[in-house]
Amino acid sequence: MRVALRISRRDAVRAKGRTALIMVMIGLPVLVITGLLTFAATADVTVKEGLVRDLGAADLRIKTTPYSEITEQYGDSGLPGPEDSKPKRAQPTTTAEVAARLQPGTRLIGFDEGSVDVWRADQYEHVAAVEIDLRDPLARGVRPLVEGRYPAGPDEVVVTRAMPFRPGDTIKVTRANRPVRVVGVVSYPFNTEHMEVVGSRGVLLLDKRDGQGTGWLADTPSPATLSDTRRLNEVGLVGLSSLTTDDDPLMSMMTSTQVLAVALVVFMVVAETALLAGPAFAIGLRRRRTELAMIAAQGGSKAHLRAIVLADGLVLGGTAAVPAAVVGTAAGLLLVPLLSDSVGPAEVPWWQVLGVAALGSLSGMVAALVPALQAARQDTAAVLSGRSGAARDRTGKPVLGLVLLAAGVVASVAASRTEEVWIFAAAVLGQLGMVAVMPWLVRFTGRLAVRLPLTLRLSVRDAVRHRVRTASAVAAVMTATAGAVAAGIGVNSQYVDQRDSYRAPTPVGTLSITAAGGDDAEWAKIRTTAARLLPGVTLASGYQATTAAGESVALLPRVPITCRECTRGVFFNLQIGDQGVLDVMLGRHDPAAAAALAAGKAVVFDPALARNGMLSLNASGYRRSVDDKGFVVPAVVVKASDPRLGGALLPPAAVTAQGWKLQERELFTRHPVPDIERLHRELSVVSPYAGAGVASGFQSDIDGTLLALMGGALILVLGGTFVATALAAADMRPDLATVSAVGAPAKTGRLVVAGQAGYIAGLGALVGAVAGVVPGVALAWAMTTAGGTALGFGPFMVRQDPGPATIAVPWSLVGVVVIGLPLLAALVAGAFARTGTLTLTRRLT
Repeated sequence: MRVALRISRRDAVRAKGRTALIMVMIGLPVLVITGLLTFAATADVTVKEGLVRDLGAADLRIKTTPYSEITEQYGDSGLPGPEDSKPKRAQPTTTAEVAARLQPGTRLIGFDEGSVDVWRADQYEHVAAVEIDLRDPLARGVRPLVEGRYPAGPDEVVVTRAMPFRPGDTIKVTRANRPVRVVGVVSYPFNTEHMEVVGSRGVLLLDKRDGQGTGWLADTPSPATLSDTRRLNEVGLVGLSSLTTDDDPLMSMMTSTQVLAVALVVFMVVAETALLAGPAFAIGLRRRRTELAMIAAQGGSKAHLRAIVLADGLVLGGTAAVPAAVVGTAAGLLLVPLLSDSVGPAEVPWWQVLGVAALGSLSGMVAALVPALQAARQDTAAVLSGRSGAARDRTGKPVLGLVLLAAGVVASVAASRTEEVWIFAAAVLGQLGMVAVMPWLVRFTGRLAVRLPLTLRLSVRDAVRHRVRTASAVAAVMTATAGAVAAGIGVNSQYVDQRDSYRAPTPVGTLSITAAGGDDAEWAKIRTTAARLLPGVTLASGYQATTAAGESVALLPRVPITCRECTRGVFFNLQIGDQGVLDVMLGRHDPAAAAALAAGKAVVFDPALARNGMLSLNASGYRRSVDDKGFVVPAVVVKASDPRLGGALLPPAAVTAQGWKLQERELFTRHPVPDIERLHRELSVVSPYAGAGVASGFQSDIDGTLLALMGGALILVLGGTFVATALAAADMRPDLATVSAVGAPAKTGRLVVAGQAGYIAGLGALVGAVAGVVPGVALAWAMTTAGGTALGFGPFMVRQDPGPATIAVPWSLVGVVVIGLPLLAALVAGAFARTGTLTLTRRLT
């Protein structure tokens, strides 16, 4: 084997162009994958890596939670106890109460987290805030000082570097515009864009609702143990220490689906690289056939010849994979500060990087496997006498390929009702069948060459004569095309399904002014400000249902709504209002609808909601007295001017009849607003709960995804085609010389090369498009019938009917891949073909 490696290394140095081509094909995937792995590992700041900003020099960080008990803690979060369980003890809220649950002699300092409003220019900005004494030794490393000093007085704060303030500035915090002075700038470890204000306890008046955000740093006499953490968990506290930062064992365990996904990625990388680089190795075999024949004539066995060619794959694969892994790792590290706000410690996932490098080397050997078998079968005497010496192809019958293809189709149909990863697994089975069938298919298409012009006939016949070489390139093109078409059908079907099933709570162009919280006095200020900013504009009043205790009540339709893509948040509270809101929703005045609303009937805009003239509703809230309370309202169906308008408008009387109160918390108008950002900013000054927006309708865009699929197919199709065309041009030089000798014009050679490229790309793209239809349809079925399950969470859980599957073929993608790419490949190959003066070589027979 050592001799084979030495021969391969010498040949690689001698044929620098071919060597570079193969190394790029093998090394590029390795470079990209290792770069992504390193980027993700470095950009991801784990709990353990970010421990310093939470723990500082303390032994334990304690946080309050909204739970009465925590059953399992993972990192700095935990799973709550049973919903109906009552705490055995009240949750500690003071330093003394917390210290009582820790080791005797423990010292505690406050470390509260929350948020605060900071006045900037002409608006409030809601930013993170921390209250802690950074001068305390326990806080060392929590927020390292960059400029100035730490706060020492009750009116002093420091800010992170992302804030536009510097020492000496005076800023106003909270809605009361409390002035505080900036005395320093600190860094937020591992995140340069984090905006935060830090002051001593009680300075910032943090927004810490329900006790969340209150916390402490603890210096225990002996290192914190899991027993300390467990005692805190018993009363709903989280205890963060170095012992609780291990990875969650439940999350670290890979499911069978994840293992399958990784295996599919590995297989596809190896297979595609082998199919693309295989023809390049075949080029080397053609050029080295005399050398290999001399080795065979001097006693070299078939095993020796196979070993030499396989050594080519090992040498070139390893030579390409190792530098590519190094460059990819370095690129991943360098790109982290440029592309990510979160930058953790430099981290290289060595085992994954080494695995990808080994994968690249394996790809090289797999790509050299078929040429190695051809080398062992070549005719030594024919090669030494100057003849072609090409081994006879063994096409055989494509029984195995047809069986695999049929199995792939059946598996794709069966997998259409499962997760997408199983559809891709079934598609791989079908792709293997197509690869096995490809030599026979190439031979079959050669029979059609008799009706083609001379140049195309020469191209096709040469491709058929070298079926193994051609089949490898066509299979590479087919695989890339099938993947692009399948993914395109799935993604486009999902997009069309989302677009067609989209329903909006308000018509396109409707201005909505809302307040999710606050009391009546605050809403009065919002309404007055809106009237001042929109002079002469009629604002229709919308209402929010509440319980007697002031808890918001969500009113949702009780019947199943057709929603083919249930990962979207298409559910919304039904509107409550009078004729003014009805006119805004309909886009016109409808006397019949207005009369029905005044009579206490609901006006339904989506016919699927009404059943026998009734609208069934489900009321949900955070208290059990509200959950699952159902009632019905008489309803009429009215068609709005906006066909995408969904939901219904409820009359106020129908809501108050159920015992709930109404609060005006929404304003609607169709009046165009020239500067919606200014309106929103002005309202946010009045109240942090206020918001303004204009309904824009369905905004999803699929063009970027289709362009990405086209780009990927472009690279793979052209790459495989040009490599195979280069090999064909080298093999056809004697034939082209003969054609030139009998008087063919100079452009004939270019047309023959262009025809070879067009044939390879065209056949691969056509077969790939057909092969991608079945997995594409299965993928579309799975992606557009994901309903029939519960949507939402907690009391807002609603079950939906997914409706029929949507199958939408992206014809633009198919047209570009099947027609555009083969034409482009032919044009480029013909333009750059090296078909100068060819000398007719005399052959011995």
